[in-house]
Amino acid sequence: MKDYSEALAGDLSAGLVKSLQTMARRLRKHSLTSTAEAGSGHPSSCLSCAELVSTLFFNFFRFDIQNPACPNNDRFVLSKGHAAPVLWAAWAEAGAFPTEQLLNLRKIDSNLEGHPTPRNPLVDVATGSLGQGLSIAVGMALAGRMRKTDNQIYVLLGDGEAAEGSVWEAASLASHYRLANLTAIVDVNRFGQSQTTMHQHDLERHREKFASFGWDTQIIDGHSVEEISAALTTGIANSDQPAAILARTIKGKGVSFMEDRDGWHGKPVQKGEELEKALAEIGDDLDLDQELRVRPPESQPTVPTEPKGTVAEPDYSDQDSVATRQAYGTALQKLGAVNPNVVALDGDTKNSTFSQKFLEMFPERFFECFIAEQNMVGAAIGFSAMKVIPFVSTFACFLTRAYDQIRMGAISQSNINLCGSHAGVSIGQDGPSQMGLEDLAMMRTIVGSTVLYPSDAVCAERLVALAAETPGIVYIRTSRPKTSILYSAQEKFEIGGSKVLHSTTEDQATIIGAGVTLHEALNAYDLLQVHGIAVRIVDLYSVKPLDEETVRAAAQETGVIITVEDHYAEGGLGDAVLGALANESCAFHKLAITDLPRSGPPEALMEMFGINARAIVEAVKKLV
Repeated sequence: MKDYSEALAGDLSAGLVKSLQTMARRLRKHSLTSTAEAGSGHPSSCLSCAELVSTLFFNFFRFDIQNPACPNNDRFVLSKGHAAPVLWAAWAEAGAFPTEQLLNLRKIDSNLEGHPTPRNPLVDVATGSLGQGLSIAVGMALAGRMRKTDNQIYVLLGDGEAAEGSVWEAASLASHYRLANLTAIVDVNRFGQSQTTMHQHDLERHREKFASFGWDTQIIDGHSVEEISAALTTGIANSDQPAAILARTIKGKGVSFMEDRDGWHGKPVQKGEELEKALAEIGDDLDLDQELRVRPPESQPTVPTEPKGTVAEPDYSDQDSVATRQAYGTALQKLGAVNPNVVALDGDTKNSTFSQKFLEMFPERFFECFIAEQNMVGAAIGFSAMKVIPFVSTFACFLTRAYDQIRMGAISQSNINLCGSHAGVSIGQDGPSQMGLEDLAMMRTIVGSTVLYPSDAVCAERLVALAAETPGIVYIRTSRPKTSILYSAQEKFEIGGSKVLHSTTEDQATIIGAGVTLHEALNAYDLLQVHGIAVRIVDLYSVKPLDEETVRAAAQETGVIITVEDHYAEGGLGDAVLGALANESCAFHKLAITDLPRSGPPEALMEMFGINARAIVEAVKKLV
C-alpha cells in the first residue's frame, strides 16, 4: 500500500486539519473570483465540494505535476465537469501554474475551459456531459490493474448525475471486476440544475444503491476534512471492492445568500458589491499552518507499450468466402500478438463480432462489458487516457445508444477503435431492430473521426492494423454475410484511400460502393458488360476521410456517379461522395435504404430496397 502520510498513520494533526480547511476556503475564493471575472460558470457547485477536493488533492493524491504522463500517477476524473473552476483552483494551488491565471477562466485563448478538456495537460478526459465519469474511471482502473502500475483512480460525481443509467452500468462492472483501486466520491448537495434532486439529502438511498451493486459504502459529512480523510483511508485500504463515499454537502457552502438555495446553478456572483460580500464571508485569513502539496508517486515504472514486430499478413485464397466481421477477429488476434498495448472490449457479442478470437489468445487483455454499451465506450475512453489502445466491438445498431460517449471521446481527444458488425439489411431475418443503418451517418459527424468500411477479408485485416495507428475515433463497419476475396495478401491500403477495381477510357458511369454492395456492383459490372456498357467500379473503403481525388476524377471522366450502400439514404456513403462533388458537373444517383426494413432473406431485402446488382444495372441504363 502507498504511503499516505498522516492519513494512514492515524488521526490527522490539528495543523493538517486546519490547513486542509483553509485550503478549501482558498478553493472557494478562487472559484468565486474566476467565475465572476468570466461572467459565467458554476460556483455554487464548486463550493459544495471544496473540502472534498482539498482533502483528496493535498493529502491523498499522488501525481507528478512535472510529468503528467507518468504511468504511476493517480488519476482524478471530475465527472461533475461544471465544477471545473474548483479543479483549476486545486491545480493552481498545487503549483501547476500561477493562481493569477485562474482569472483567464473561459477565455477563448485559455485552456482553463468551462468544463475540463485535455487541452490542459493535467486533464485526462473531457467531462461535462453528466453520467460518464464513472465509466471512464472504470476503464482507468482496469488499465492500471492490468499494467500493475499501482494507481488509485478517483472520480467525483454529483448526485444529480446519479440518475443516469450509465452510472449504474459502470457501478455494476466495477463490482464484477472487483476494482479495489477505484474510489467514487458523490457530492450529495441535493440540487440539480432546475430543482432538487431525486433523493435530495437522503444519503441512505444513495448508499443502498451502491451497496446493492457490491461496493464498499460510507456516508460522511462532506465538509469535515476528518471524515473525508477517514473515508478515503478506508476506501483505499479495501482490497476487495470499489469504494463509494456518499458525502452530504451544501450547495453554495460558505456564502450565506447561496447556501442550499435554488436558482444558483450556473450563476456566478456579480463583480462588485455581491462578490465582495461573498469573499468577506469566505474570510481573508487564508494562510496555511503547514505546507500542502500534491506529492509524486513513489515509483515511476516503465510500461512496455511498443510493438514487438509487424502484424502477420492476411492469409486467404482467392477461392475463400469470408465475412469481414470474421476477418476483424482474425486481425485483432494478429495485432494483439505483436502489440501488448492493445485490449479488446465487447458487449456480449464476441461470438458474432469474432472478438472472441482475441479472448482465446489474450484473456488478460479482453474485457467483457456485457450488454451495457454506454459504459463500454466510456471505459474505452478511460483505457485510452492510460495510453492503452482499445478495440470496442458490438453490433453497429447498438453503438447508437453510446453516441454521447463517442462524442465525448472525441472531445477527450481519445484514441479508441469501434467495430460495428451486422450492418445493414444484409443481415437478413433478424429484422430492422438489429440492422445498423444509421452508423455511417453517426460516425461521420464525430469531429476528427475516421470511418472505414472494408469489402473483403484482406481489406478488413489491413484496416484493423491501420486503426491501431490512427489517432482519434476510428470506426470499422463490418458485415455479416460471407463475401469473396478481392485482394491479394500483399495489397496495401491507407486511410483516405480507395481502390479502382475496373476502369477504362470508355467508361460511361462510375459505381461506388463498399462492403456487401461493392460485390453487388461487381456483379452489375458483369451484367453491363453483356450489354456493352463500360462502367468504373470504385471500392470506397475509407468513407472518412474520403479519396476526393479519385471520386472527382471519376465524375469528370465518366460524367455519371452512382453510389450504392446498405445504409439509410441520409448521411452515409452517398452523402459523403456528394460532398466531394459539390463543384463537379455530373449526373448523380444514390441507391440506399429509403424505408423501414423488415425481416427476410438478405437477397430478398437487397432486392426490395434496390441495392442489388439488378437495381444498379437499371440505374446505369437510365442515366447512360
